[in-house]
Amino acid sequence: MPSDADIFETLRQELRRGSLVLAVLGQLRREHYGYTLRKALAESGVEIEEGALYPMLRRLEAQGLLTSEWREEEKRNKRFYRLSDEGRGVLERLIAEWSALNASLTGILEEGAS
Repeated sequence: MPSDADIFETLRQELRRGSLVLAVLGQLRREHYGYTLRKALAESGVEIEEGALYPMLRRLEAQGLLTSEWREEEKRNKRFYRLSDEGRGVLERLIAEWSALNASLTGILEEGAS
């Protein structure tokens, strides 16, 4: 039988998974390459491992939500990512969904605490 710590960790990962996509899309309203994206997210309190970030970026690009291009910067080739037009529309809808869900959960959790 899994321990409370194991159950918590599994649920925490499930909770973070969708939130990370929203954070990445939101951060890519401005162009970033992988390292600066991770750094910007971390500065906002959202930690993400490289092993999770790069596959997510490839998946979001394959879904048409991001565009990318290779450029040389500081004598190194770097892949820069940004939201596509479709990605901007999806992000707006996700923000609305997140806001509504957050408001509902806040009400439920505050009600249960009293």
